[in-house]
Amino acid sequence: MNQSLIIGIAGGTGSGKTTVTSKILESLDKDRIVVIQHDSYYRDISTYRGLTPDKINFDHPSSLETDLLVRHLEVLRRGNAIEQPIYNFTTHQRLAETRRVESKEIIIIEGILIFVDKPLRDMMDIKIFLDTDADERLIRRIRRDLFERGRSVESVMNQYAGTVKPMHLEFVEPSKHWADIIIPRGAENSVAIDMVVTKIKAMLQQRGEE
Repeated sequence: MNQSLIIGIAGGTGSGKTTVTSKILESLDKDRIVVIQHDSYYRDISTYRGLTPDKINFDHPSSLETDLLVRHLEVLRRGNAIEQPIYNFTTHQRLAETRRVESKEIIIIEGILIFVDKPLRDMMDIKIFLDTDADERLIRRIRRDLFERGRSVESVMNQYAGTVKPMHLEFVEPSKHWADIIIPRGAENSVAIDMVVTKIKAMLQQRGEE
C-alpha cells in the first residue's frame, strides 16, 4: 500500500477551511478520505496550572499538542488506526473518550497553525492556504463562537482583540509563505477548488501507477 497523501488546509479563523474541505470531499470518493482537525489536539485546561480560560492564549502554537498529531500521522501513514483526542470547546477539556481514526488513502488536515510547525508541515504533500477577507472572517468567528461554542459576545470580542488578531499577524499570515496553493476568497473560489481537486486526482493516479 502506498503512503497516504497528506493535504494541509490552513487559513485564519473563519477563512472557510471546513467549507473548502467539504467541497473537495464532494468531488472525490469520501471512503478514501479522512479529515483531521488540528483543533482536536488542544491541550486540556488542566495543563495550565489553574489559569482561567480568559487568561490563556488559545491562538498561540504552544496551546496545541502538535507533536502528538505528527506521531498520529506517522501511524496513519503506516496504515494503522489512531485514537484521536476529542476536545470540548465549552469546557476547554479533552473528553475521556477518543475518536478512532482509520488510515485512508487521503488525509486532510485543517487548522490555522498547521504550517507553523516544521515537522508537521514537512509531512504534507499539498499545502493550501485560504486567503479570506479579515472582516468576513471575524463575522464568521463571532457566529461560530456564539452559536456553536456557547460564548458571549463580550468574550468573543475580547479574545479576538487580545489574542486572535495578534496571533494571526504573528503566526498565521506569515505561514502562507509555505503554501503551495493560495486560494483568494476561500470557499467562494470554485475555480481554484476545482484545480485543487484535479491536482489531487492526478497525484493519486500517479501513485497508483508507481
